[in-house]
Amino acid sequence: MKKELLMILILTAIFSGCAKQLPVSNMSASYWYERVASSIAKGRLDQADKAYTSLQSEHTGSILLPEATLMLATAHIDEGEHLLGEYYLDEYIKRYANERERQSAEFMKVRSSYLSIPNTRRNQALIEENIQKAKNFLTLYPDSTYRAQVETIIVRLTLASVALDESIASLYERLDKPSSAEYYHNKQNFNWIDKEKLEPAEGRWYTKIFEGDGTSSWYQFMIPDTKSVVSRNN
Repeated sequence: MKKELLMILILTAIFSGCAKQLPVSNMSASYWYERVASSIAKGRLDQADKAYTSLQSEHTGSILLPEATLMLATAHIDEGEHLLGEYYLDEYIKRYANERERQSAEFMKVRSSYLSIPNTRRNQALIEENIQKAKNFLTLYPDSTYRAQVETIIVRLTLASVALDESIASLYERLDKPSSAEYYHNKQNFNWIDKEKLEPAEGRWYTKIFEGDGTSSWYQFMIPDTKSVVSRNN
């Protein structure tokens, strides 16, 4: 009797373990929506993505899909996963958003792309790309309630771009290349920017160790205090 009872317990444990490993499918839309929400709340975005995929594939016309899509877009952006966040925003705009909701989602994309810039003291092409995205938004929605925020993004990125040009010009001056330095000094001229008072963006503390403040570096003492022998301007 004891052997039979032991065997039953073993089989029960085996089958219950297998049951837990079986993939869940054909569940209600509310079930998958709750899985998406609970996974986001726990910070498990990979599980939230999988639950969303099931919701989308099993319930293509569910009224819960728009909100679930927007929830995942926001969650990924908040975690710094901007490409995934913008993917969900594109899905939301393409499939579910009305005109007012589309404008909000487009603003979220502009803001996400702005926040995704790793360092405004590098990659000027990325800065210019984001300025253009912001300007395109204002062209599409000239009377948008987000106009002030988008204009602020444009101003900040423009200042960063000009500061980067001034930093490059300073580098060319140190390398005894006055023509190149002059080019970058005059590359962008805005009446509202006083370049004398322009300060470069603050980098993270650990990048300053290697990059300095934009005008010099920690290894400056190892560089001879002489002008370059070879110059493209000669």
